[in-house]
Amino acid sequence: MSNPTQTPIDFPLPKPETIFHPSAELSRLQRTSPVVPFRTADGRTGWLVTRYEDVRQVLVDPRFSRAEAGRPGVPDPGLGQASAESILGMDPPEHTRLRRLVAGAFTARRVEALRPRVTELVHDLIDHLTALDQPADLVENFSLPLPVQVICELLGVPPEDRHMFHAWSDGVLSAADHPERIATAFADLTAYFQKLIALKRKLPADDLMTALIAARDDKDRLSEEELVRLGLTILVAGHETTANQINLFLINLHEYPDQLARLRANPGTIPQAVEELMRFVQLGPGGAGLVRVLKEEMTLSGVRLPAGSAVVPVMSIANRDPLLVSDPDRLDVSRPIGGHLGFGAGVHHCLGAQLARVELQEALHGLLTRLPGLRIDVPPTELRFKDGMILRSLHSLPVRW
Repeated sequence: MSNPTQTPIDFPLPKPETIFHPSAELSRLQRTSPVVPFRTADGRTGWLVTRYEDVRQVLVDPRFSRAEAGRPGVPDPGLGQASAESILGMDPPEHTRLRRLVAGAFTARRVEALRPRVTELVHDLIDHLTALDQPADLVENFSLPLPVQVICELLGVPPEDRHMFHAWSDGVLSAADHPERIATAFADLTAYFQKLIALKRKLPADDLMTALIAARDDKDRLSEEELVRLGLTILVAGHETTANQINLFLINLHEYPDQLARLRANPGTIPQAVEELMRFVQLGPGGAGLVRVLKEEMTLSGVRLPAGSAVVPVMSIANRDPLLVSDPDRLDVSRPIGGHLGFGAGVHHCLGAQLARVELQEALHGLLTRLPGLRIDVPPTELRFKDGMILRSLHSLPVRW
C-alpha cells in the first residue's frame, strides 16, 4: 500500500486529439498511474481512476457513495448539478425504492415487446429521409426523432410537445461550467412535467407516467417532487445518449470501412457489433463517470484512499483496458465481448440499457440494409459538435445514400 507523492494532475484533462480514441494522457495514466490525485481549477481535489477493474469496483462497491457526492466542495466532472436530487444522485435504500417503481417498464421481456414498434419507426424515418434532397441531415431526420418518439410514447408525452425536449435536455447535459444553462433547463423541464402530471391525473392512460402517478397518489410510494424528477430523468436519459450513439456508431464505422463492410455483409451480427461499439465509441470528450465519495478508507491499485475522498471513474478509458480485451484500440465488430462499462455497472447500471440496445440494433439494421450506399458527406474534421456539452452531440450529420 502506498500514497503517491506526485503533484496532482489538472482536471479536467485536455481534450482528446481525435473523436475516435481517449486522450494520450488518459492512456498514459492507465499504464503508469491508474489511481492518481487531481485538482480542479477552483481548488477541489479528488482521485482519477482509469483501469477497468478499479473503475468497475468504484461503480459496484457500496462504499463509493453517489449521495455523498452532492455535498459542497466535491468536484463535478459533469451532471453533478443535474443529478444531485434525482435517482442518479441517490444510494440504497432510497435509490432502490425509486428504481423498483420504473424497472418493470424496462425488463428484457417488455422491451423486446417494443421491438416491432421501434422497427416500424425506423422504417418510417428512413422513408422520410430518402424523400429528401441529398445530402440530408441524419440528426434531424433520423437519429434524434427515433429515441425521442420511443421514450415519449413510453412515458405518455403528447406528440405535439415532443419538439421542445431536445433543447431542454441539451441544457441539462451541459458541462459543469454552465450552471445557469443547466438551472434554466431544469426549471423548464420541471414546469412541463408538473403540467403533464396534472393532465395525466385528469386523463389517465396506459403509459409509464400514469403508472408513476398511481404509485404516488394511491400507494404514497414517492413524493410529488420525486415524481417530477423521475419523469424528467427518464425523458432526458431515454433519448439523448441513444441519439448521439447512433451518430457516433456510424462515424466510427465509416472510419473503419472493413468493419462497416463486414456488418453490411452479415447484418445478423449487429447485436454483437452494438456491444463492441458501446465499448469502443467515445461518447464524451472526457469520458468521466459521475463522481463518488468514499465512505471508508480503502486501497485501489496499491494506493490508499482516505475516507471522504472524491473518486472519478473514467469509463471511456476503462473500456480500452488491455486487461479487458486484446488490442483494445482496434474496432472489431466480430469481437466476442462481455463486461464493457458502456451502460455503467452496479446499482446505477443504466435502467434503459435494454431499450437502448433495441433502438441501436434496429437503427443500424435499418440504415445498413435499406441504404447500402449510406455514407457521411463530410470528413470527421469538419463535423460540428455542440460546445459546452458533456456528450459529443452533433449539430448535424450530412449523409448521402
